[in-house]
Amino acid sequence: MKAMVLTDLARLPENRIPLSLTEIPVPEPGERQILVKVSACGVCHTELDEIEGRTPPSRFPMVLGHQVVGRVAKLGPGTGKFDLGDRVGLGWIFSSCGRCEFCAAGNENLCRDFKATGRDAPGGYAEYMVASEDFAFPIPAVFSDAEAAPLLCAGAIGYRSLRLTQIQDGENLGLLGFGASAHLVMKLVQHLYPGVKVYAFSRTPGERHFALELGAVWAGDFHEAPPAGLHRAIDTTPVWSPIVHGLRYLERGGRLVINAIRKEDLDKDALLQLHYPEHLWLEKEIKSVANVARRDVGEFLRIAAEIPLKPEVQEYRLEEANQALLELKERKIRGAKVLRIA
Repeated sequence: MKAMVLTDLARLPENRIPLSLTEIPVPEPGERQILVKVSACGVCHTELDEIEGRTPPSRFPMVLGHQVVGRVAKLGPGTGKFDLGDRVGLGWIFSSCGRCEFCAAGNENLCRDFKATGRDAPGGYAEYMVASEDFAFPIPAVFSDAEAAPLLCAGAIGYRSLRLTQIQDGENLGLLGFGASAHLVMKLVQHLYPGVKVYAFSRTPGERHFALELGAVWAGDFHEAPPAGLHRAIDTTPVWSPIVHGLRYLERGGRLVINAIRKEDLDKDALLQLHYPEHLWLEKEIKSVANVARRDVGEFLRIAAEIPLKPEVQEYRLEEANQALLELKERKIRGAKVLRIA
């Protein structure tokens, strides 16, 4: 099969072709695993974190990609959840131990043996991949393959982030960064909390304009104060300074949730700007998001189908994965980027 393979760490945009198109064997499904013929795979900023070493693959070579949609092509021993030909989705969570206190509580995302698709096991930048049937999800018929792919990470992690904000209808929500996840959060908020006003922040005019198109009441750069205080905020940026700005704009008792697997190198200027009375006093909170649990993916897919919540997508061929990653690095974003595999 064809796959786009990462053989070593790289830096973008200096290395414009970190992935190599390679012929590798089609994998065989093991116990309770399924072989999936991949039709589409979303491109996520976490892939940049893997390529650049902030959350490096557990081994090389590695096939990246963790927003995977395809059809069951083969069943391994002991399977029973899916039939051949079923359409399934695979997200960032590849597996967990299933035995610890976190797994027992439905928080597999915190399991010490958490394994990530495309980082600890080969992912969806390929024509086929294997996955545990326990961590595969049926895709609602309302979505095309390309529409479903971003829902499996950008959507699911956005849903978890929104839950962790503890937002109430009628409050003000700030979205720091307006890429794949944030634009889905905005559509989700409009359905679940119609009284919430969304304030969008981005350093690029295109993303700010896109946010206003989707219904944000205001959009500005990170250093621009919004016209009203924020009760809740979600940061989806790869850098530190937006957090400092976001804390400044929070109302008393507000909460800022950081939706990122990793942040890029620490911006020392941003750290020096952190001022306790201005940014954290009066019971302001910061909370991080770690991975996703099965509950997040399953619940979000059901809600997204009810709306229906359809992401804006830009499609690329498998061979164009490097181009999609480079555009993501350079913030050339409108919605979500998706590789069309088959």
